[in-house]
Amino acid sequence: MATPDQQFPDSDDSRRKVIIIVAVIAAVAIAGLFYALMRSVGTGTTEVKLEGAIRPGSPEFEQYASKIVLDKPEAYQSKQALGGIVMNLQTVVHNFTGRTLSGLEIKGIVVDHQNKPVNQHDAVVVPSARQVELDNNRSMIVVVLLQGMTDKDDRADIRMEVSGFKFK
Repeated sequence: MATPDQQFPDSDDSRRKVIIIVAVIAAVAIAGLFYALMRSVGTGTTEVKLEGAIRPGSPEFEQYASKIVLDKPEAYQSKQALGGIVMNLQTVVHNFTGRTLSGLEIKGIVVDHQNKPVNQHDAVVVPSARQVELDNNRSMIVVVLLQGMTDKDDRADIRMEVSGFKFK
């Protein structure tokens, strides 16, 4: 009588081929998933704008923007695991408008030695989970995160400015 291996001599080879094919397909699928995640996380700089905000160019902006005072910003940078640089720009915003701010949009900018923007990002800081509104004669800390820079970028200076606001 023949042993099971002798009865089906191709079963081990065919089983091995199926396992290899399934492993290759799984590896390609996992690699594709990681690639898609890295692309979406690495370049995920969707701009959020404050709807209905008073913007530069309007007379009301010129009247009140000088009364929303920003301290000199500070920057903290760190390297990401994939080699990019992330910068946190931080300042304190003071509201001296005489009115309560129900919305505030701040722009963080990194400029090169020719004062050209290297990277910039608008962040809606009011309303947020921590700050629903900013009352008159009150202050708050604002942090704007800038991603996507490299060691080769000419980062000479940082700036933060008011890019939009709304009143209660």
